[in-house]
Amino acid sequence: MFSTNLPRNQVSLLHSSLGSMNEGASSGGEKQELKFKRVILQDQNKPENMIQRQRVIQLTYLITAVDVTCLFMQIGIIPYLAKSLGLDSIGFGYLQTTFGVLQLLGGPIFGRFADQFGTRAALTFSSLSGSAFFLLLSVSTSVPLLFLSRIPSVFMHGLPGAQMVITDLTTPAERVDALGKLGLCFGMGVIIGSSLGGILSTKYGIYFPSYVALVASLISAIIVMTCIPAHTKPKSEEQATQQSMSQSSSVFSLVEILRLLKLPGVKEVFFIKILSGLPTGLFLIMFSIISMNFFGLEAVQSGYLMSYFGVLQMIVQGLVIGRLTSRFTERTLLMLSVFVFCGVGLAMALMTSVFHYCVIALPMVFALCTLGIITDSILTKSVPPSDTGAMLGICASVPPLTRTVGPTIGGVLYKTFGVPSFGYLQLVVNIALFLYILKNKIPHTEEKVQ
Repeated sequence: MFSTNLPRNQVSLLHSSLGSMNEGASSGGEKQELKFKRVILQDQNKPENMIQRQRVIQLTYLITAVDVTCLFMQIGIIPYLAKSLGLDSIGFGYLQTTFGVLQLLGGPIFGRFADQFGTRAALTFSSLSGSAFFLLLSVSTSVPLLFLSRIPSVFMHGLPGAQMVITDLTTPAERVDALGKLGLCFGMGVIIGSSLGGILSTKYGIYFPSYVALVASLISAIIVMTCIPAHTKPKSEEQATQQSMSQSSSVFSLVEILRLLKLPGVKEVFFIKILSGLPTGLFLIMFSIISMNFFGLEAVQSGYLMSYFGVLQMIVQGLVIGRLTSRFTERTLLMLSVFVFCGVGLAMALMTSVFHYCVIALPMVFALCTLGIITDSILTKSVPPSDTGAMLGICASVPPLTRTVGPTIGGVLYKTFGVPSFGYLQLVVNIALFLYILKNKIPHTEEKVQ
């Protein structure tokens, strides 16, 4: 639907761009690659295509909001369901770890699946996997069935799938703002899903939210199959060649995934993405315990605090980041987010009350959101257009990685050194990263794409 028919002069430019890209990984080659990406998106900027693109993007936002709402309807009730089935806290930890590991393994596979078979197929697969997840959850009357319900989550990647659509249908200059608005949909889903799950389970029983989520997921799958284009990437002869090279290996190919990480500038940004937000991720994983023991909050008050965190996330991602990217380079914003994390770490080490945390939450959310969106944008621009799905799939594995190792590392830090340890770790890690970025000039170019 979004295929391009380029004039001969643009085709010549594409040939010359690909020739430069294949000669090496020099800075000149990277500029040619950026020029290549600009050219293949020019056809999308024609008036007849812009309206169509905007409709697909808006529909993607809606599907994302529904997907996240369904997921968070379950997150709130699963602890109570597990307890009613006789699962203790250790068993519940195993259940959460299982979910994290499956998501971690499925992210890169899902991304390569989207590159090879198209975003419509990938989003449909995600929605159907979600339907299977909610169906199994609705009949989980024993602990083995509860663990079995986690298996479909390996392919439940609605948010990364939506990011792939947005990445394909936006120019590099539009991408960060569009991805930020996707975060706004995520925040809305978190707030609505958490509230709705509690209300429905209280009035109609603990399994009723699963029935609602099952129906919503099936409706989403139908919408995706009928309204999302089969292929959202711009088409050209050169890109078709790139795609055939990328598709020469299996969806499960570890070699292809490692190949992306070896491209110039990718590995450095990816590890900054992991390390910079890791201490805050550990803190948030332990937050339920910290809020109870350190802040002395009741369950209801802790829920209000998480809702406050979600509202801040919606504001920052939906209203702030897009405006910043129109004024500052990605390198500047990357350094700013790491620098803010340094201040957040120091403040966390010194906080003593929930009021302090409410104040700290604002720069914390700003740094988390900015770092996530900017690194995603940089990484998708660092790989060929035929591999953006796989790159976003790899990026989607970062939160599950944190959820997998977080309970163990966070538990040791909290038990051994207390809450200030999270702040000191945040401070030390991000000071080191800030100096590393400053010394190595990451990313390699500071120019904004207009």
